[in-house]
Amino acid sequence: MGRIDSKLAELGIVLPDPAPPVANYVPYVVAGNLVFISGQVSSTPDQLIKGKLGADLSLDDGVEAARACGINLIAQLKAAAGGDLDRVRRVVKLGGFVNCAPDFADHPKVINGASDLMVAVFGEAGRHARAAVGAPSLPMGAAVEIDGVFEIA
Repeated sequence: MGRIDSKLAELGIVLPDPAPPVANYVPYVVAGNLVFISGQVSSTPDQLIKGKLGADLSLDDGVEAARACGINLIAQLKAAAGGDLDRVRRVVKLGGFVNCAPDFADHPKVINGASDLMVAVFGEAGRHARAAVGAPSLPMGAAVEIDGVFEIA
């Protein structure tokens, strides 16, 4: 078991199988030493976390939804890295989309659910550039969707 897999176990995180695409795209593209991961929605092995922040979901619900996206990103990253998360050199950038009511303004706090996870798992290499924006709707009614760029060795 590698260093990052050990850290995931220590945090009690079990990675799901990487989700297959739901439309005409690939889950990730490796270009040189960068991995571009398609948007991962707020799903767990048991359910899709659906809803609208500021309407029927609380800020805490949104943070958990973003964390679920982060776990799904790491699952895709593991596949892209040939099963070896120790190849990850840096989390470069996350792009977060929050399904929210028009007056909702805590997008950054929601996406911290994924950002905090990246730092917990990858340490200083988990610190990244980021966007956090609101959207009137997301695929399948998901509460959050996040894509990412990662550097691997």
